[in-house]
Amino acid sequence: MFAPGTESLVKQAREIQEEELQRFYGRISKHLLSNKEVAVEVVDSLQRLHLIVSATKYARTLPPDLIKKLQTLLRSLSCPEQFQILSSAILRESLPLSLHTLSTELSQDSRALSYMASVVLSQAGNKEDLLPLCQHLLKILESRQPEVQVPKHTLPILSKIFSFSPKILSEDQVNVVSRKLADWLRYASVHQGASMSSGGFFTSPRIRQPAPMTEVDGAVAGDFFTVLCVGQSYTEDQWMNMYTFSMMKNWLLTYDTEGTSNAESAQLKRTQVIQTSHQDDRSEVDSSVMSMVSATSSSSRLLPPKERLREKAFEYCHRLIEQSDRKALKRTDAELQKACLVESVAIMDIICNEDASYVYRAFPCIKALYGRLSPDLAFARALLPIAQFYLNHSETAAVDSEAVFYQVFTRFPAELFNEPMLAFEFVHFCLHNVSVLQEKVAIYRHSFPNLLKFLAWNSPGLISEYVELLPSLLAPETAIELLHSLLDLPCLAAALDLQHRSSCYPAQDRAVWDQQGSKITASLDAFRQPSYRGLFLYILRPEAGTGDTIDRLSTLHEALEGMVESPRVVRCAQIVPVLLHIYFNTVTQMADEKLLNQLLLVLLERSSLLFNIKNFSTEVQRVFSTHLQTLCKLHPPLIVDQYKELLEFVSTTTSIYSKENFYTHAVWVIGEYLSVSYDPRCTVELITSFFEGIEAVLFEITQVRQSSSPPCYSPRLLTVLMTALAKLASRSQDLIPRASLLLSKMRSFARSGPVAVYFSEEDTEEIITRAHELINLLKLPNVAQFVLAPSTHGDSPRWHRDTNAGLPQRMRAISGLLHNHSNFLPA
Repeated sequence: MFAPGTESLVKQAREIQEEELQRFYGRISKHLLSNKEVAVEVVDSLQRLHLIVSATKYARTLPPDLIKKLQTLLRSLSCPEQFQILSSAILRESLPLSLHTLSTELSQDSRALSYMASVVLSQAGNKEDLLPLCQHLLKILESRQPEVQVPKHTLPILSKIFSFSPKILSEDQVNVVSRKLADWLRYASVHQGASMSSGGFFTSPRIRQPAPMTEVDGAVAGDFFTVLCVGQSYTEDQWMNMYTFSMMKNWLLTYDTEGTSNAESAQLKRTQVIQTSHQDDRSEVDSSVMSMVSATSSSSRLLPPKERLREKAFEYCHRLIEQSDRKALKRTDAELQKACLVESVAIMDIICNEDASYVYRAFPCIKALYGRLSPDLAFARALLPIAQFYLNHSETAAVDSEAVFYQVFTRFPAELFNEPMLAFEFVHFCLHNVSVLQEKVAIYRHSFPNLLKFLAWNSPGLISEYVELLPSLLAPETAIELLHSLLDLPCLAAALDLQHRSSCYPAQDRAVWDQQGSKITASLDAFRQPSYRGLFLYILRPEAGTGDTIDRLSTLHEALEGMVESPRVVRCAQIVPVLLHIYFNTVTQMADEKLLNQLLLVLLERSSLLFNIKNFSTEVQRVFSTHLQTLCKLHPPLIVDQYKELLEFVSTTTSIYSKENFYTHAVWVIGEYLSVSYDPRCTVELITSFFEGIEAVLFEITQVRQSSSPPCYSPRLLTVLMTALAKLASRSQDLIPRASLLLSKMRSFARSGPVAVYFSEEDTEEIITRAHELINLLKLPNVAQFVLAPSTHGDSPRWHRDTNAGLPQRMRAISGLLHNHSNFLPA
């Protein structure tokens, strides 16, 4: 976690003795009192103190005099800023709390106030703790004093405060701040800040005339100032403009939910047209700036503060969208344009949510923006807010949004799966709108092959989001294909990795290919071969509907064999069992009889057709075992519906060695639910067929020869097989002699040499005891049928020692009775 040197320092800081610590506190106090030039020693001591107080998980208690000196240092206007930074960091991590002391003596200096506020914000526990700081900031914002440097630092602090406690501002205070924000947002100067220039060697410095702000392409800014205006220096109101825009989204979401109603807003806007534009518009801004503001802007004064802020924010965002169309001269300005587009569209969306009358003004701009950005995937992150806007307002404006969502759900995941930030934002877009997407966007549920690409490539960071998102992707018509896609998720990760490598390394450059390793190179060759093209096209398909799975899945596994040890593929395989549990828990709530039958067939088929990653098959089969029981309990006639496939599965001994756990559960559900009490179609012939298949398997695996190797299965499998045979025999009494004969051989089998070496004494006794109990029970066919036959109406749990393989408690009681009173048995 840490470098060796760093870890040593942290360990020393944690283990410092109290006596040494008190001496160190004393030295720091002396340094802080000294008037000599000891800046280096003070900085070193404060850095060491910060390490000591932050190295432990609990707060250290500092001496009161030292706390007081650090607080004094924090308020000082003359001390170096590094001292204030360290003092603030130490006070945040230590006791006693400095919250109330600092709140009563808040500084007027902007720098000191910022560091004091960081301590107050970190130690505040409720609204009352923040109230003094909040009132102080509001007083500064309302101040008309000439020292205007302070407000620039108040907005970020104020934003933190209302994020922590939205109810801290009263309605009047919200209106005051909204009025100030509207002024700063719309009426900032369009000239650069004044800069000093030397008039030459023999002349005194002179002040240059302020130059106009420029656009990102170098043209002179022709309208009001925004964050996309470029200059060498900025005035105070321009800084306030930028701070205001940065907090506008959060402010609108917090305080614009109860603004003027739509009807009132429309009436006020009609009034603006009638009113003259010669109203006095003095809003604490310079008259030279006001001369550039249009008459329409002047009439917006008729609106209440929240409505007025909404109007100014809308105009500001509209201007930013226009500015983003300019060709930036610098790369940083181009990135800033993208960021401003994201924020602007999001703010316009919030405004339209609050007042639908803005939708008709916004849509022409948003539609044109989409047309301009959609061909270029470099603007993919900016297109997500546009998609959100269409999702929220396309019906209101009667605009077709199908093309927008088709691009978002097809091109983005297919071509930009390796962009982690886009993946995170895309998935959160889906989570935020999941109910609307299910209802209104037809392509959403059919796009899961594409959506899973984000997970396959970025699995560790997105697992919690996909656990929440997965149920929304389930639909009856695509449920089976989605199950196959989840099982093939490691294959998808491997295919995406190969696709990415193939695009990076030209086919002609074999030297670069060979550096990937021989196994990966073989998979890369397969990726480029035409014979495998259909397999890779299917696994990388953009949407559902082309088929549940493919016939040559084992061939695809062979082609991807070189990727089984890839970290990305291994991590992806680890999350599949989690997603499978979510899938089955959801699908069982919506599945009909047809879908349940299809699910059972998939479990039987895919239990032996999984990508050969270490532990992957074992974990998936464990999930299959759990939910096989759930499916059969939910719909017991599944056993009869799919008797051919189940009979073939349980009659094959190879199933035991490759998937014992799943095989064990399959045998258990057959013994439990193959009964006429669950399905009248359960005939004697059907019971006999399953009996013979299980009998043959049990007979084969219990044959002991001198040269035979130790058994490769668990005692639990034997007990489940014996119990299933007894259950089936109890339902067709002609089979009882055959079952008793086979069970009677279990003692000699369990006591044989190879078996005794492999099984423990407890396991051996368990096998013998179970066989003996079943034999005794089958001697009384009517009692056996009562004990072993399931109750279709019993909702309470049956008392099993092993829920999958044990016998009811009443069976053991009857077995004991038979054993102790054998003279009551019939001759």
